[in-house]
Amino acid sequence: MRLRRRLVRAALLVGGLVMLAAPVAAQSVNRAAIDELNAQLLYVALPLTLFVELTLVYAIYRFRDNDDPRPTVDDPALEVTWTAATGAILVFVGISAFVVMANPYITPAAAQASADGTDAFADDTEIDVLAYQWGWEFSYGEANVTTEERLVVPADENVTFRLRTTDVIHAIYIPRLGVKQDIFPGRTMTARTRATEPGEYRLYCAEMCGAGHSKMDATVVVKNQSAYDAWLANQTATAG
Repeated sequence: MRLRRRLVRAALLVGGLVMLAAPVAAQSVNRAAIDELNAQLLYVALPLTLFVELTLVYAIYRFRDNDDPRPTVDDPALEVTWTAATGAILVFVGISAFVVMANPYITPAAAQASADGTDAFADDTEIDVLAYQWGWEFSYGEANVTTEERLVVPADENVTFRLRTTDVIHAIYIPRLGVKQDIFPGRTMTARTRATEPGEYRLYCAEMCGAGHSKMDATVVVKNQSAYDAWLANQTATAG
């Protein structure tokens, strides 16, 4: 009885800590969608995990030193119940994942293809991203500005990246912004984001692309709109 009380108290404590823990603010709409999905799955997985573990511990404690074990009795109602519950959970997980995957920031290529022939991202800030062994080049077409190893984007604005590679398969990965997309030779891939927190973030290549792969990173700088416009104007003047 004492062991059971301790287990129940531990389960309640863990559940309370999870419920009360305040999530860190996401730095982009991509990251917010991913974090929300993770939270939904956690709220489903944690009670199930606790239930299974508590049942296991109870069974070990209750039937310890049992020298005369007997087979369990068939219980069709119980079997139907846990099968239906498992199916309901899988449906919930599938729907939640589909909603996130259909998000135009998570899968922009699919969203753009279904825009009835119009450019769904026509108002976005477009930046051309060129990956090569082993570095990054970023081109801001309208301003005729190009930078290397340093990507600057405006905060609270939709940004579309047109991704190309000059050689092998690469992958752009910005963990804090929730951006990840493979880049294939001979194709132009698309990634999209809207950063909400100005600051500096790291960009990596997430595809093994050769001997210099570990050094293929860059800095992402998110500036508010006025600072971004001033930076772009300064870069244009310097290039001119």
